[in-house]
Amino acid sequence: MVSTGSTALDRIVDRLATTTDPKRRYEYVLWLAKNLAPLPEEFRNDAFKVKGCVSQVFVVGQLVEGKLHWQGDSDAAITKGLLALLIEGLEGMTPDQATNLDPSFIAATGLQASLTPSRANGFLNILKLMQSQARALAAG
Repeated sequence: MVSTGSTALDRIVDRLATTTDPKRRYEYVLWLAKNLAPLPEEFRNDAFKVKGCVSQVFVVGQLVEGKLHWQGDSDAAITKGLLALLIEGLEGMTPDQATNLDPSFIAATGLQASLTPSRANGFLNILKLMQSQARALAAG
């Protein structure tokens, strides 16, 4: 198992990695999407939009007492689930932990085998924007 340094993210990766049925993985991702808190309208702008995604994806990080807190939304169910996976996984990390997160955990989930290339690329773009925001928040 790949350790990410985040108990929540490790738990999600482990759950997906040990699921052999791609349909069950998708169901879990869709379940994560359904449980994502609504994103306030003021964050639905270019400053928080993920570039390089076919669907509309917004993610916003906040730094509270040294820990990152995330919100986001997407207009596509699977993408929203992938976003929710990252939001849950990176919640409570320090900016250093988030920016130094090795994206190899994505392969460990087994999701890439069932994602279209554009969706897999979008997943990585969401992570990159979250890491960029974490760097900016740490810099003040």
